Amino acid sequence: MIDMTLFDRVKKLAGSQGKSLKNVALELGFGENSLYGWKTKNPGIDKLQAVADYFGVSTDYLLGRTDNPYPAKHSKLDTLAAHAADRNHKFTDAEIDQMQAYLDGIIDANRKKDKD
Repeated sequence: MIDMTLFDRVKKLAGSQGKSLKNVALELGFGENSLYGWKTKNPGIDKLQAVADYFGVSTDYLLGRTDNPYPAKHSKLDTLAAHAADRNHKFTDAEIDQMQAYLDGIIDANRKKDKD
């Protein structure tokens, strides 16, 4: 892909949805010309994330770190592990064994339903 700036990527995304940069900015609660300012200066992380969420793309895409606009998909197990990490919790061996037994029970119950 041609090297595009942050501003170019946002403008392209807005155009693909038939919206002007002014309309996007106003819908996000930004000043009406704020996105045009991204031609010369970088936004704060909160505004960058808001635009990424608005268009359903990753911040890495907006910043030109990847040409794939869509955020990486994570499994539910990744989400559980991240949740534990956010709470500064490291699972003990006993907790892991307990979760494994619980999951095994769910899998076995679903297999039994499928056979019936």
